[in-house]
Amino acid sequence: MKHQEEVKENLDYIYYLVALVSGAFVGAIIDKGLTWIVVGGVLGLLTAAFFLNVLVRGRGEKI
Repeated sequence: MKHQEEVKENLDYIYYLVALVSGAFVGAIIDKGLTWIVVGGVLGLLTAAFFLNVLVRGRGEKI
């Protein structure tokens, strides 16, 4: 009998991409200048990192 290993694709980059685009979009909506677009993108990336490392990673663990 042949055992196949399940290949798990790492799709974390999708979370980061969505967070970067949405953060930059929110920064553009504020319309205070180009700086806020960058700030929105950075805050979006930080939110995605928190979401992936705290909420998604702990989903499979049973306490």
